[in-house]
Amino acid sequence: MKNKVILVMLLSIAAMSAGCNTVAGAGKDIQRGGEKIEGAATK
Repeated sequence: MKNKVILVMLLSIAAMSAGCNTVAGAGKDIQRGGEKIEGAATK
């Protein structure tokens, strides 16, 4: 039973870490897209 609890905790931590990286990557992509739109608007 103790092993299952530890396994669930480790999987939860891994899922949260992956989620943070995904959100950070999406934020960078959105920022780059905004910069390109801004650059096109100033031409």
